[in-house]
Amino acid sequence: MRTVDLIHRKRDGEELSTEEIKSLVDGYVRDEIPDYQFSAFLMAVFYSGMTDREVSALTDVMMHSGEKLDLSSIPGLKVDKHSTGGVGDKTSLISAPLAAAAGVVVPMISGRGLGHTGGTLDKLESIPGFRTDLTIEQFTGLLGRHKLAFIGQTEEIAPADGKMYSLRDATATVESIPLIASSIMSKKLAVGLDALVLDVKVGSGAFMKKQVDARRLAQMMVGIGRRMDVRVQALITDMNQPLGYAVGNALEIMEVSQTLQNAGPTDLTRICLELAARMIFLGKIVPTLDEARELAQRKLLDGSGYRKFKEVIQAQGGNPNVLDRFELLPNATGVREIASPRAGYISAIDAELIGIASSMIGAGRDTKEDKIDPAVGVILEVKTGNKVDSGGVLCRLYYTNEERVEEAAQQIEDAFRISTNPPEERELILEVVG
Repeated sequence: MRTVDLIHRKRDGEELSTEEIKSLVDGYVRDEIPDYQFSAFLMAVFYSGMTDREVSALTDVMMHSGEKLDLSSIPGLKVDKHSTGGVGDKTSLISAPLAAAAGVVVPMISGRGLGHTGGTLDKLESIPGFRTDLTIEQFTGLLGRHKLAFIGQTEEIAPADGKMYSLRDATATVESIPLIASSIMSKKLAVGLDALVLDVKVGSGAFMKKQVDARRLAQMMVGIGRRMDVRVQALITDMNQPLGYAVGNALEIMEVSQTLQNAGPTDLTRICLELAARMIFLGKIVPTLDEARELAQRKLLDGSGYRKFKEVIQAQGGNPNVLDRFELLPNATGVREIASPRAGYISAIDAELIGIASSMIGAGRDTKEDKIDPAVGVILEVKTGNKVDSGGVLCRLYYTNEERVEEAAQQIEDAFRISTNPPEERELILEVVG
């Protein structure tokens, strides 16, 4: 059947067969189907959705578009953690070292920034010398020695997802639940995981704006895992304001360092400890979740997680001293303070607007060819519920190019809501699925 006919059928909400989905994905990977046609297919999926059978078929064909890693020679259960993306979300760089310090083997297959959200690889690559373009042999070797290694998409691991991932970002199809689920699960399952912990973000700064959609995505991924014999647990967590205070690649590495030294923001620390605990529990290091929580806390307090991250930075070619000396990281050349127009309580901070503003000045990408500026971003000075004086600093905008600073500053001003009364406190962890 012609590609245009398959696009037409999916646009009209029809279910495609496994063979038809395979022919589309394989054709795109082999460059037999051009970007413009596959973009149309992605948009058709965005509007018409996919059945569970279609999502499983898409995940399977993406997973088998490359080789499936065999990590059986490395002792211990293999447990990864993945976030669906948020503003200021640097949880992987904290929870993974904590879990690895506790004895879990953590093969981290990470992605780049999508839309207004940052990517783990972009954050890591702001560390001078840090390499994520490892061969499979290098990756497995590091994993065997250190129990933790970070790698980007390679030609061997779910190459179909690597190609589709960039196209989704450039065609406004990032938020599609079936595309998110199949993308995440194809590359995770290609690594031969025993278990996976998911952090499904919901709110203004997440791709899922409604909790019902976040729950559907979590259930879809847990279901894919169950059908492929991988234990999956998902936390649905609030992303209505940025996580922590730092937004931007090098700025977030600084906050990761502070958090791993038990001097980080309360919200970031809490969610990272819970994610690490679930990784430890699924990795069967201890028999109960409560014991896993105690162990994660211990690895934070005794500095084991911090030392583990430094160890991995050095092993992957980076300078571990950046965690102690922030001047070794890329630093912005200009700073702009955003002041509060009046006194009151911060009732809301629109995380998406903060993410968009950061992206404007170079912390994210508008197209898949864009270069990231690792030095730029935003540091919040207040969070929701805090009291602020008239003229008090809401946040600081760090930049290296003045071109879009005015526009970004306006976005940030619009992100803050100030009221006369303090807002109701919001839960950080909203649900557990699986």
